[in-house]
This record gives sequence, C-alpha cells and structure tokens, in this order.
Amino acid sequence: MNNPTVIQAKRYGIYSCRCKTALLSAARLMSQEDISALVVVEDDGFLCGIITRTDLLRAKLDQPDRWTTESVENWMSCEVVTVSPNAHLDEVARLLLDRQIHRVVAVEEENGKQRPLAVISAADLVYHMSKEHQTES
Repeated sequence: MNNPTVIQAKRYGIYSCRCKTALLSAARLMSQEDISALVVVEDDGFLCGIITRTDLLRAKLDQPDRWTTESVENWMSCEVVTVSPNAHLDEVARLLLDRQIHRVVAVEEENGKQRPLAVISAADLVYHMSKEHQTES
C-alpha cells in the first residue's frame, strides 16, 4: 500500500474530551495515553476544537493558581484542520507542511457538523514511511 488513505492508515482510536472538561483531567489523559492532543467534542460527539500539550502549558503559565479547574473550551483551538477519511497520506503530509501543524483530524460530515473519526499526526506519517520501506533494510 504505497499511499494509503487516512482510514487505512489509522493506528489508534481517537482520544477526546468534552468542552467543559477541566484542564487537569485533559492533562492526565494526555499523560496516561502518551498523546500530545485531544479532540474536543460537544456532548453529541461532534467536533468543536482541539487541545494540545502546548495549550496546557500556556494555561499553566497564564493561570498558575487556577489552570487545573479551567475548562478545556477556554484554551482549545476552535479552528481545527480537518480532512476526509478518504484523503491519502501524501495529501495529509503536504497539508501538515504547508500549514506548519503537527496533526489533522479526519472527519465525517453529518447534517452540517463534523464527527471526528481519526487523528493523523506527523508521527503517524513517519511510522508509515518506515513501515513502507521495512523490507529494504
């Protein structure tokens, strides 16, 4: 599979939290799962943002006494770069480089809303690059 789609290449489930989740809970989940971001969803499961380790650090520095109880929605990025689950990994790689970002969220459109299906990061792309040439070494 030379240039798989996002869904074909998906390695992990999607890790998410709700908008009202406390930052400390988000930090604990990221640490526990060894991930660098969580997809933020509304109560109905539709995409509303993304919170990263960098966002958590910013909150800690800006609100040292209150960051643990602050809601994710106050620190998340609302503008999430998304792709179709049928997007090919080369397309995702170009998007990451062009936008200077580390991950995209694959979504399915439902009634004008976006349901997150997968997160594809630069680390995932490097993993697939190495697997593609595994037999050459």
